[in-house]
Amino acid sequence: MATVESNGVRLYAESTGDGVPIVFVHEFAGDYRNWEHQVRFLARRYRCITFNARGYPPSEVPQDPERYSQTHAVDDIANVLRHFGVERAHVVGLSMGGYATLNFGLRYPAMARSLVVAGAGHGSDPDKRQQFLADCDELANRLLQVGMEEGITHYANSPIRRRYREKDPRGFEEFNRQFAEHSALGSALTMRGYQMRRSTIYELEPQLRTLTVPTLIVTGDDDEPCLAPALFMKRTIRDSMLWVVPRTSHPVNLEEPDAFNRMVFDFISAVDRRS
Repeated sequence: MATVESNGVRLYAESTGDGVPIVFVHEFAGDYRNWEHQVRFLARRYRCITFNARGYPPSEVPQDPERYSQTHAVDDIANVLRHFGVERAHVVGLSMGGYATLNFGLRYPAMARSLVVAGAGHGSDPDKRQQFLADCDELANRLLQVGMEEGITHYANSPIRRRYREKDPRGFEEFNRQFAEHSALGSALTMRGYQMRRSTIYELEPQLRTLTVPTLIVTGDDDEPCLAPALFMKRTIRDSMLWVVPRTSHPVNLEEPDAFNRMVFDFISAVDRRS
């Protein structure tokens, strides 16, 4: 394990295995532990780096809301890689981490061997944007008022996670137990400073049309808020491919770990053969 300094905030990170590096970027409800299936599989051939975002213990929890933003999230990925002496890595992100991965490719293309953007797009559809912002603000307030365990009940059991609960009840229980261990303050500030202020997928169109980093876009077919944004990314990013996972909701890497691992392995192996 390691402590990484990133723009004045200490981040917890781990590096496992040897070889071409892959860095994993977790979702809002998750942390570095959610990538365990991927690390166990891919660390046999690759160097796997996981870390907790700012606001997620054992990473530091800044109290200043301005320490939370899309820009900070992208810089945190870069600083984690620099800490481990990595010049270029495959970057794999889910949901909030998928947004950060996509923006990392736009801001630091020379540091990205490839991008895996999974479950990204919530809050992008124009007709649902205001409801998304209202729901985010309500969740942030609830976490601060009643704490994590009670505050996450509705969010953790939302329709975009129902397939996970059906397929793997023990895994779903473990996921929610770990989610409840997070910092209420860090989660609330992440929601307000990062989730609510980030650009939508559609607003990134001009930059996405210039993106040349090979990109794998992943969405579950039951993750309704991400379907249209996924198609948009496929049509907009020059060197991209789209994988829609059947009967799967938001946490694709947890719901279908074997299929996810194989697809990511095949994708990054093909990229490495081309480079």
